[in-house]
This record gives sequence, C-alpha cells and structure tokens, in this order.
Amino acid sequence: MGKLRLSIAFWDYDRVRPLIDGTIQPEGIELAPIISRPSETFFRMLRHQEFEVSELSFSNYTMLRARGEDPFTAIPVFPSRQFRHSCIYVNRNAGIEEPKDLIGKRIGVPEYSMTAAVFARGFLLHEYGVAPEAIEWFSGTQDGLQRPTRIDFDLPGVRFTRMPVEQDMGPMLETGQLDAIISPNAPKALAWPDSPVRRLFPDYRTAEKAYFAKTGIFPIMHTVVLRKDVYERHPWVAKSLFEAFEKAKAWAYQQLTETDALKVTLPWVVAEMEETRRLMGPDFWPYGIEPNRLSISTLPQYLHEQHLAPRKVSVEELFAPV
Repeated sequence: MGKLRLSIAFWDYDRVRPLIDGTIQPEGIELAPIISRPSETFFRMLRHQEFEVSELSFSNYTMLRARGEDPFTAIPVFPSRQFRHSCIYVNRNAGIEEPKDLIGKRIGVPEYSMTAAVFARGFLLHEYGVAPEAIEWFSGTQDGLQRPTRIDFDLPGVRFTRMPVEQDMGPMLETGQLDAIISPNAPKALAWPDSPVRRLFPDYRTAEKAYFAKTGIFPIMHTVVLRKDVYERHPWVAKSLFEAFEKAKAWAYQQLTETDALKVTLPWVVAEMEETRRLMGPDFWPYGIEPNRLSISTLPQYLHEQHLAPRKVSVEELFAPV
C-alpha cells in the first residue's frame, strides 16, 4: 500500500526544512510542500481551505473554535513563536514614552485579529493597564503590503476603522497621522537616519526576557492544522505529522549548536543558543500540550477579553486527541 500524499503549506523555517527536502518523512505520508509567506498561506487556507495541511494563525484558528466552527483540526506544533514587545512602533513626536502613554492614541495594525496584535494588546493590558477600549484602532495596508481580510469579526465596544487599501499606514505613522503601529513588519522608516519612528521598547530584548522570567509565557503565533475532511478520513495522520515535526525541530537545534563550522550566518549563534537554554530550558521551543499549557491558554483569554471570541476556549478543544 502506497503512502498518503498530502499538500502542506508553510514558510521555510529551519525547523521545518527537513520536511521540505525529505530528510525527515512522516510515517505513511508523502508530503507535497508549498512554501509561502504566512499571510498568504493563512488567507488561502481560511478563505478557500486550499491545502490539506498548513501552518495557520493561532488566533484565527482559536476564534473559529470559539464560534463552534471546525473546518480544521490542529496538532500542538508551533512553527512560529515570538515575543512581541519589539513590534510596537511609535512616532517620536506623539508624546509616547512608556506604555501607558498609548491610552487615547491612534494606533494602526495590519490585521486587528492577527496573533501578534492580540498578544501585544494582551501584555499591554495585563502588564501595563492599557486596555484596547482606551485606544482608537485602524487597520490596513502598511508600506505597500496589503493584507486581505482573512476572517470576519465584530468588535463591540472598540473604536475600529478598516481603511481603504490605498491609504497606507506607513506614511501615516511617519507624519503623525497615526501615533503608533503594532505590526510584525518593521516600518520602512525605522531604518532611516533621524527617523521619525522608533520602538516603544528600544531595548526590547531586555523587556522580553523580563516578561518571560515573570510570566513563563513564550507567545505562540502559528499552529499546524489538518483540513477537517483529511483528519476525519485519516485520524492517524495527526500523530505521524506531530512526530515528524518534533524530529525536524531536533535537527534544527543540532544545526544551531554545530561548532566545527557555523551553519548560520551569525558569529555568536552558539553563544546565543547557550544563553537561550539557560534562560528558557533545553527545549525552549517545545511542541505538545503540557509544556505549552500556559502559553496556549493565554491566547483564548486574550481573544475573549478583546471581544474577538464569544468565549474562552479550553486547551483540549483546540487539538486533535492524539
């Protein structure tokens, strides 16, 4: 009996590369990889269910589950995780020196429901007392990058404007029409000499390390989902894929600690790996439910608080029972 062939869409992270080139193969499965940027993958999957397996926005997936919609079933694999203090950018003349100064300001975000923005609003509320309702929100194109709306939602009690695609938030931040932007993509103006734009947390690395030390949360941005019809016909695929992703991540760890000749174009990559393990443990990018229960459960809480989900989904509801 031949292997089950499945299309799978994700970006070319080091932690999935062995699945792309076939170095690691899931048992009983032949993968047909499609490499695309996350924003494109998410739109194609959420609007058209185009792939049999794909990387997906963790917030959008959780929003669907909270509504009782189940076109996908996730496995606890997290190809993208990132602390988000670094993704808040402010206009230097907006009078924003610390997080509480965001209250009452006009803030742009490429996609209000994107996980990066949900986590940023979450820690702004819980660590600094800045509630989403105290801000006027805008969403739209940033520096020419358009993000078509990939999931529909209502925002009761929140001042929110979805701008036309030709109205670019990048120049609006530069000129002060927007006071700040929360975005996974750094504004182009950030790299200019004498830029009118800076980060809210200039030393974001220190802020993010302190946040992890205090909360134990390493924010999860994306998960991996199986289309409902695939999971219902082949439930064993969930376990096979999970094990393959685990092996691929272990391979990536090995590349980062190779000392014979550096495989990553950073002079102190091994020192960085060692420091990260001192701070976060040997498996600092864990898959599975139990090592991630705190980080997983944080997102449904934030989504409910931010009026993006009608209820707080339990951790067990989110993943295939493998």
